[in-house]
This record gives sequence, C-alpha cells and structure tokens, in this order.
Amino acid sequence: MLELEKMFNRQLKYMLYLMGIYVIGVAFTSYDSVFQGLLLGTAFSLFIFWSMVKKNKKFAQEVAEGKKTRSLGSLTRMSVAGLAAIIALKYPYEFQVVCVVVGLMTVYFVIMIDFFIQNIRR
Repeated sequence: MLELEKMFNRQLKYMLYLMGIYVIGVAFTSYDSVFQGLLLGTAFSLFIFWSMVKKNKKFAQEVAEGKKTRSLGSLTRMSVAGLAAIIALKYPYEFQVVCVVVGLMTVYFVIMIDFFIQNIRR
C-alpha cells in the first residue's frame, strides 16, 4: 500500500508540472485553445487518476478483510471523460476537442513513462 501512495504522489507531481507548462503555454503563446484544451483534459484526467487510486485502496482493503467488493468505478471515469468532452464541444473556441482528448489520456502516458523510468532505475 505504501508503494501505491509513493507512485501516486510521484505521478501527481509530474501531472502538476505538466499542467504548469500548459498554463505557461496559455499565458505566453498564441495557441490558447490548444493549451486550454490540454489543461481541461489534464485536469479531468487528474480527477480520474485520483478517483482510481482511491477506489483501488478501498478495493485492496476490502479484499484483505474478505468482504465483497464493488466495481472500481469505470462508469465514474467514463462520465467524467464525457463531461470534459461536453464542455469542449459546448465551447469550441475556447477548447480544442482533440487536445481535450489528449489531455484525458495524459495520466495514462504519465503512468507508463513513470513505470519505464522506475524499471530503468532498478
């Protein structure tokens, strides 16, 4: 369980750095809608990531106690992704839809890259 918290904190830090880069991109470039889309998608992706880690902890605890377990929240994650897409479609001049989708996938890229980096270090 401690390893899961370390991974979450490390990946959360990477996500926040990335969001900081997106904020700088909004502030200093003429590609506002691209960076705003990436920022929106990444913010929702961060929420999905937090929810996934929280439900994974609860799942592990229930399995250890021998209780019946519920789902890991796929419907919640899909609903959050759908909400981000709806926001992007409602305000197409503020957010690029493709960038929102890429932002939603950011957490999975960060998890994979972190996995490879940690394997190289070991």
